[in-house]
Amino acid sequence: MADRSDSPLAPSDLPEIVRRIRARTPARLLTGRAGAAYRTSTQIELREAHAAARDAVRTELDLSKVFGADWLARWQAFEVRTRANSREEYLLRPDLGRRLDDRSRAEIQQRCPRGSDLQIVIGDGLSVPAVQAQVPPLMPLLGTGAEARRWQMGRAFVIRHCRVGVLNEMGELLDPKVVVLLIGERPGLATAESLSAYMAYQPRASHSDRDRNLVSNIHARGLSAEAAAARILDFAAEMMRARRSGGTLGAQGPALEAGSEAKRSGLEDPSYS
Repeated sequence: MADRSDSPLAPSDLPEIVRRIRARTPARLLTGRAGAAYRTSTQIELREAHAAARDAVRTELDLSKVFGADWLARWQAFEVRTRANSREEYLLRPDLGRRLDDRSRAEIQQRCPRGSDLQIVIGDGLSVPAVQAQVPPLMPLLGTGAEARRWQMGRAFVIRHCRVGVLNEMGELLDPKVVVLLIGERPGLATAESLSAYMAYQPRASHSDRDRNLVSNIHARGLSAEAAAARILDFAAEMMRARRSGGTLGAQGPALEAGSEAKRSGLEDPSYS
């Protein structure tokens, strides 16, 4: 006979306090149990989420599959790569993901204008599915917002085997006012499709995490594309006004309170950047 405790309650049968708690987080709280273990349905969900996270970390970037020909043509995006020669090397050697190889440096210098107001760069990071899900709806919003502010946008490009520290090289190569790196976050058991936007004002080789700002948790159950675009553009505008970026920028005004909160809650450890 099946264990009746393995049949989850319908949402309408849950106590009000449980419904309120579970509505505020995607975490698996108060899911119930079968004896001393999770219910079978919870175990299956956890294994599915773990498999999705592992797949996201290991997936190689395929530009045409991720974005499609129409999107690539619209943004005239092209692909470059870091010094990591494979996904395996990228995962084992974070330092190689912070520097472009020589051929990519030359290609960027040849194809991208220098001195733009806003330079958007897309990195695969630790989740290609995040890039595939979040970047296509986010880019038009950023483009429209930049145009409304009369900013000159640099030509977007995609970096394979990318770590956050590559931001510094973008500043050295193209000298834009603000660089935005859209990069796949380390996947977890809540979602494998979360994107982050790391930002810096005139980044240079000597800069570190303290010189950057972050808008994180951009995904279907987190920050929407519309909200993320607004925060990114507000940050960029404040960076241009203050001529700096980093931890002190969030104190400049109420428009950045939400963004500074995202930075405090979303900082990654050094192995990621």
